[in-house]
Amino acid sequence: MFFINRRDAGRQLAARLGHLQGADVLVLGLPRGGVPVAAEVARALGAPLDVCLVRKLGVPFQPELGMGAIGEGGVRVINEQVVRGARVTADELDRVEARERQVLERRARRYRGGRPPVSVDGRTVLVVDDGVATGSTARAACRIARAGGAARIVLAVPVAPRDWTARLGEDADDYVCLYAPRDFDAVGQFYDDFSQTEDEEVVACLADAGEQRTDAAASDPRPAGPADRETDVHAGSVLLRGRLTVPSGASGIVMFAHGSGSGRRSPRNRLVAAGLNTAGMGTLLFDLLTDEEEADRANVFDTGLLSRRLAGATDWLRRQPEAEGRPVGYFGASTGAGAALWAAAEPGARVAAVVSRGGRPDLAGPRLADVKAPTLLIVGGHDRHVLALNREARARMRCESALAVVPGATHLFEEPGALDQVTGLARDWFTAHMAPARPAGAGGSEAE
Repeated sequence: MFFINRRDAGRQLAARLGHLQGADVLVLGLPRGGVPVAAEVARALGAPLDVCLVRKLGVPFQPELGMGAIGEGGVRVINEQVVRGARVTADELDRVEARERQVLERRARRYRGGRPPVSVDGRTVLVVDDGVATGSTARAACRIARAGGAARIVLAVPVAPRDWTARLGEDADDYVCLYAPRDFDAVGQFYDDFSQTEDEEVVACLADAGEQRTDAAASDPRPAGPADRETDVHAGSVLLRGRLTVPSGASGIVMFAHGSGSGRRSPRNRLVAAGLNTAGMGTLLFDLLTDEEEADRANVFDTGLLSRRLAGATDWLRRQPEAEGRPVGYFGASTGAGAALWAAAEPGARVAAVVSRGGRPDLAGPRLADVKAPTLLIVGGHDRHVLALNREARARMRCESALAVVPGATHLFEEPGALDQVTGLARDWFTAHMAPARPAGAGGSEAE
């Protein structure tokens, strides 16, 4: 036995998660047993608590075999391989989903009393259970959080088998477990009290967490949280979809220029944006192209078009009340970095700083020499072709610049901890340079 009960497990787990305090974290407990654990974690982090309601979709003639899972808000995750292998028809799948969604809705009403679920969109979501055995429920919860727009997913449990991360694959971005023994038969063997959690306790945990958040807000003299809104971004005569987040007292606003095949919902860019928001910077994530334009692949690689869109969106942003008097920076990813540097080179651009993640600055061509904004180029150490292109591009730049190489990272920075390093580098660069226009310097450094 390692835990007295679920509350004790939650307190011990919270001690390992202190690094998340102060970030935009939402704690999701898996009903029923994971909720008391999650309640203690949310209390320690000062984070909101909600339940992650998951219902497995079982194959009609073999219900224990999952062919997918559903969550609130119409979220649906289907295992197409199982569906094909079991020869489940579309009508059969729809009937199973309809039945399980009724159960899901009944439990939602029971647990929340009519309150809507807390949005996971753009947030760091901390999924908590009282332990992992097979991992099927935890996997479904992580996938549903991802489908709902979570920027980063951390799965945290008190106890799990030694090979638990291998069982869960890449469904979470990070995993935290207090104890992963070789001798594992069941989660309950590590608790002194592992009695069943009743619905009443789940309801009480959620109610208590809501009261604590209300009391904290009432006693906090600081302004309410950041301005955070979906918006139409006007780039000339074109309307683009975006999300503008500006914390109170923001030092500046960073606009994200995504790469080919990506958009404002890019989980990588949203993770970086969340880190910048936590550091007191505003962000604008937006689509550079309309849906119709994206259908033509030539537009995705048209650096001139993308840079014009970015420049037009910058003009729009500077007219918004949240941006008044605040410097603007660019964060470009992949081909979007070429567009960001192209736009920054325009006369009168007044861009405070540029950061490129796995970018193609070479796509800015001869305009590189005209960039005045201090520029940081971040490249994965194993992304050798792009690294060579960045070194060549930097040699053509005359502004203050630096090249930061993340060891062991590939082009998409999918390796554990790689995006966290990108976020830290971008945060530090923008913090140092997000100020009113300053004389352009020369030189720089390369860190590998």
